[in-house]
Amino acid sequence: MLPRNSFNNWLMLLVFYPLLSVLPQELIFRTYFFHRYKRIMPKKTVRIIVSATVFALAHIVYANWVAVLLAFIGGLLFAFTYAQSRSTFVCVIEHSLWGLWMFTLGIGQYLDSSAIS
Repeated sequence: MLPRNSFNNWLMLLVFYPLLSVLPQELIFRTYFFHRYKRIMPKKTVRIIVSATVFALAHIVYANWVAVLLAFIGGLLFAFTYAQSRSTFVCVIEHSLWGLWMFTLGIGQYLDSSAIS
């Protein structure tokens, strides 16, 4: 668990993860994606599934299937939220809370770029 092992790093993560990781991801994989591809994918369900798939594939860089699976599940959740709310802010909050919770519990080790060999 990150707070127990490295409290200062955890505090920095609480601040910088939403700003430097979540916000850009939500702008690209939800806001941009949903606006850009609405014309060729008019059904929200299709955009949700394709957005989640692309989001998951972007997590291949972590070189483990857990990151891809978690990103797909999260991608479905965040894309559904965006499709319903049309709010990047709501998605950023949701994504941040889930991500910070996972890092706090130690699951974030699968999404840690410093662990890539």
